[in-house]
Formats: sequence, C-alpha cells, structure tokens
Amino acid sequence: MALFSQPTARALAILDLLMANPHQAFGLTEMTRRLNLNKATCHAILTTMANYGFLIQHPRTKAYRLGPSIIAAGHAAFAQFPVLEYARPELEGLKNDLQMGFAVTARSKLHQVLLALYGHATPLIDSFQLGLRLPNTAPIAACFTAFSPAKVLEAWLTRAHESRGGYNERLDQKLRVSVIAIRARGYEVTLKTKAEEELTAELSRIHQSWSLTELEDATNKYQREICEEHYHLDRIDPKTRYDVSTIAVPIFVYRDVPVMCFVAGSIDKPITGAQIEDIAARMKESADRVTALATGQAKVQ
Repeated sequence: MALFSQPTARALAILDLLMANPHQAFGLTEMTRRLNLNKATCHAILTTMANYGFLIQHPRTKAYRLGPSIIAAGHAAFAQFPVLEYARPELEGLKNDLQMGFAVTARSKLHQVLLALYGHATPLIDSFQLGLRLPNTAPIAACFTAFSPAKVLEAWLTRAHESRGGYNERLDQKLRVSVIAIRARGYEVTLKTKAEEELTAELSRIHQSWSLTELEDATNKYQREICEEHYHLDRIDPKTRYDVSTIAVPIFVYRDVPVMCFVAGSIDKPITGAQIEDIAARMKESADRVTALATGQAKVQ
C-alpha cells in the first residue's frame, strides 16, 4: 500500500481550495466547513502556512488567501516548465482565430492536470479550476498515452480494468483501437457523453462545499462510466457531423513523450469531420511552433 500522510493531505486540501478560488479569501470557519476539518487543527495549519508566507491573512477580516511564497514556488515551477510561456501566444491566437476555448493539460503518474485556460473551453473543463485533476486512467489522458512507451500504455489500461473490478477483453480492445487511431493521425477527438454532463453538474455542486474526497469519487466515477460510452472518435468521415467535446494535440519537447496537450473545446453544435481535421491541423501547427521554440530549433526571421 502506498504511504499516506493525513497532515500533509490537510495542508494540500487548503491549497487546493484556494487555488480553485483564486479571487476569493476564506475565513477559518468557512475553511473548516468546506474542508470538514477540526477547527483547532485547521487553525494550526493556517497559522503555520501564513508564518512561512504560503498564505496571507487580511488584517481586518482575518480571511486567508494564497501568499508570496506560493507565487515564488509558482515561478520556480514555471522556470522548469518554460514551454507554457511559448504556448500562451499560440493559444491566444487560436482562441481568437477559431473563436473557441482552449486548455492546457499535463500528466502526472496518476492524474491529468489542468494547467491553463484560454477563453471558455468546455463546461466540464470550466467546472475545474487550475491545478485540479482527472484520473490518468483509460480512457482519460489518451492523447498522452498514445505517444508513450508500451509499459505506460499497459499500466494505463490495467488501472482502467482494476477500476471496474477486473479485466474486460472488449473494453481492452476498444481502448487499444482508440490509442492506435490517436497515434496514427496525431491528435485525439472525444465526443460528448452523458457521463460528462453528470460530472459537470457534480463538480458544480462540489465546488460549493469543496470536498477532495467527493471530488476524487466523482472523477473516478466519471472514468468508469465513460468506459461504457462512445467516448473516442476513432474514424473520421469528412462529411459526417459529430457532437465533439474536445480535440487534443500533444506537445513534444524533451523526448518523444508529450509534456502537455493543447485541448480545444466549447464546440456548441455538431461539426463535420472536415472541420475537425481543419481545427486539428491549426492546433498541430501551433504545437510544432511551440516545440521548435522550446527546443531551440525555431528559425530566426
């Protein structure tokens, strides 16, 4: 069993809450209510974090918000992930040219993490705030897995089977076909699902109470349910219209594994396969320019 630290989890829950509400400050009472923490325990954590500059407390209202040490930590992390700086103008340009919303996602061992938003992406993505997570378990995060080593693919598939109680050959074959299609054409297309609608509603509810346990339960339930739905568009007919949720394109920098993905959304009506291909082509052009800049291969004008 993996090691787990309850005190660390409590401190991270506080940071998660404040990251998810960057324009809002929280007092001790509201914080303990939302996080279901003991008031004395919460107060001790908040005081310690404030003393070290990770939080600041308003002198009059006594409410807490993120502090300068978090800003410094963010800049340090950003320095190790400079590709985001190159991505920003590209995504702003795509947003304006295509009149669509875009997001940037990255991957950790067990999660797909939302790094940035540009415009209105999708109701699901907009329900998440920066830094929040979906399981890195099939079929989620397929755009990363499709370009990863075989052992990563197998672990991704295994987590999906385990989440559903055991191996399912039909599901396994379906997921492998989707990964092959994504790798062959160079981008991922997902379709709107009932599971997405339900998760969007659940996230809106959870956001008012902010329970990390409920959030994890809701996203894990979503992962299990989309296994049963037509989630990935594996074959694209240029003339057929599709109810598309997202189009994702990988960004490669250091090696042949994606460091992040551009994700297009806010597609409010069915679009043709030809339109999907046009949008993906534009996104891949931007992704190639970001890769060239990040690796020092961009041509000097």
